[in-house]
Amino acid sequence: MRVVIVTESFPPDVNGVAHCALQTARHLVDRGHPPLVVAPAPAPGTDPDADAPCQVIRVPSLPLPGYPQVRVALPSRRLAAALVAHCPDVVHLAGPFVLGVRGMAAAARLGIPAVAVYQTDLAGYARTYMGAGEAAAWRRIRSVHAAADRTLAPSSAARSDLEEHGIPRVALWPRGVDTVRFRPDRRDEALRRALAPHGERIVGYVGRLAPEKHVELLSGVCGLPGVRVVVVGDGPSRGQLAEALPGAVFLGRRTGGELARIFASLDLFVHTGPFETFCQTVQEAMASGVPVVAPAAGGPLDLVAHGRTGLLVPPGDATAVQEAVRALAADPARRAAYGAAARASVEGRTWAAVGDQLIDHYDQVLAARRTAVAA
Repeated sequence: MRVVIVTESFPPDVNGVAHCALQTARHLVDRGHPPLVVAPAPAPGTDPDADAPCQVIRVPSLPLPGYPQVRVALPSRRLAAALVAHCPDVVHLAGPFVLGVRGMAAAARLGIPAVAVYQTDLAGYARTYMGAGEAAAWRRIRSVHAAADRTLAPSSAARSDLEEHGIPRVALWPRGVDTVRFRPDRRDEALRRALAPHGERIVGYVGRLAPEKHVELLSGVCGLPGVRVVVVGDGPSRGQLAEALPGAVFLGRRTGGELARIFASLDLFVHTGPFETFCQTVQEAMASGVPVVAPAAGGPLDLVAHGRTGLLVPPGDATAVQEAVRALAADPARRAAYGAAARASVEGRTWAAVGDQLIDHYDQVLAARRTAVAA
């Protein structure tokens, strides 16, 4: 099977769309279907393709405002030329919005089936940044995804949103997690002493520091006795958050084994963003054996079993976040039970297992296209 993967953003260590595209490419290589990847050009002076698992074609890009590490693709004729040259059986569009729209149109002209992966709550972002524009965002999403042979939603909540807004041919495809990298035995007592020298319970957030993530909801947690808040990540809101979260430790961007060590060294992981179509960091915390507090919205609804692997709280409710953390911080036995159950719940969600599900989706789309042609 010949596949072209088109991703709107880069790099994979700080961007969920790019991370999922990279894991997909690796799995296709492992299964004997090395894809061609079309992706945004990286920041000047970097050479990420030296370790790429397959051929990569780069298109012009711009940095994301306020977060220059993330690059977003610009429309490019290279994409159509790549499809013609590669002759794929399937075009995989990761988070199509700009470059992916071009990919969808080119695939249609060439008669190639397209699978579109929905990964970003653009309507929620419009509400956060502009206070309006949700209807326009959904019109854009609908125009893009309605042209796909299949749209893959990462969670039950995302699938319901798409279907309620008239998107046809939607199926569920979740995300995998690296259960070898993220695991409980990465816990580092020396790191814990450095972060919490007085033996505080360590409550962590990992992710982009931007308005839509609402990390300021941790302000009440910073005031809890015996609790130390640790924030991992970077973004345009870092300055404001340093003021809003007194006493919190800001570690900046962390990746790879270092990030896994931080996850496993937490006592509790808190995610505050209400617009997550999946929420990969919740799953990485769970793989690390860490109980989770997350909003009862979007992707976390599929990931967190309330009262078994963590606690779900009303979105945007700082008091509820504080009380959930207070309860778990004071109950080590409950934290241990939740953490063990969290790890057990994700052990079957490897990228290999999820990748095989994706190949099944490709096969079903190809079979449906053959049936339609024969009819």
